[in-house]
Amino acid sequence: MAENVNFFLKLFVEYLQIEKNYSQYTIVNYVNSIEEFGMFLHAQNINGLNEAAYHDVRIFLTEAYEKGLSRKTISKKISALRSFYKFLMREKLVEENPFQLVHLPKQEKRIPKFLYEKELEELFAVSDRSQPSGMRDQALLELLYATGMRVSECCTLTVSDLDLFMDTVLVHGKGRKQRYIPFGSYARDALELYINSGRQCLLEKAKEPHDVLFVNQRGGPLTARGIRYILSGLVKKASGTLHIHPHMLRHTFATHLLNEGADLRSVQELLGHSNLSSTQIYTHVSKEMLRNTYMSHHPRAFKEN
Repeated sequence: MAENVNFFLKLFVEYLQIEKNYSQYTIVNYVNSIEEFGMFLHAQNINGLNEAAYHDVRIFLTEAYEKGLSRKTISKKISALRSFYKFLMREKLVEENPFQLVHLPKQEKRIPKFLYEKELEELFAVSDRSQPSGMRDQALLELLYATGMRVSECCTLTVSDLDLFMDTVLVHGKGRKQRYIPFGSYARDALELYINSGRQCLLEKAKEPHDVLFVNQRGGPLTARGIRYILSGLVKKASGTLHIHPHMLRHTFATHLLNEGADLRSVQELLGHSNLSSTQIYTHVSKEMLRNTYMSHHPRAFKEN
């Protein structure tokens, strides 16, 4: 790897943790991109970060495209390295940012995948709520769909973040931003059962006491990987034909709200999006559903031959 990359990277990680309060998931992605660029510089016989120029960056990105990486993945790499160099310039560790003039690739417009109500009903019906793990799985599933929170946010929830009297949860989002999200009676009932019974049983195996809401089979905090594993298990029990990821429940939450008439600004607030443009992607689904409804029911939608 190019000279001083590891040292500079350590400083940058501390900056992301302390000043930016980024999630561990985001930091890992940043680190991977920077280490990859460091190895590229070494392969190009470029000794230090300060020696990298714009044309070197173009070669690096060309290789990324040749590997078949998506535009979204490449955009994330550019953003991570641009932020890294911006930090290094602030600390006067480099003189120029070779990523400053690089444009992010135009993103493909993909309509987010979501679950239909019938598919959700299948998922909600499979947890064995007579067992502690089943109580947890049901509470987890209900809360993710009821609030649309990110999996990373769900992993950091504590019992004290829940208000079961007001049916709200305090979510700690990106950039130290907090928001309250309401939830309904299905989620409340599942959470009460889990907290009063299932969680207590699981905590008996914990090495030390903690307040984290969702716990694993050993009583420790449940991770994002653990949540993916649980959801995969529920899918196999339900039908085995669905292919879902935790973020799909967030997509489903937003899509269903908009389809039922919720305004875009309210959904933006609930999702914790900084920009309305991030929320607007869900309107594509709603518009398509609206069009299908119109074409199916309006008397003059089709002209008879």
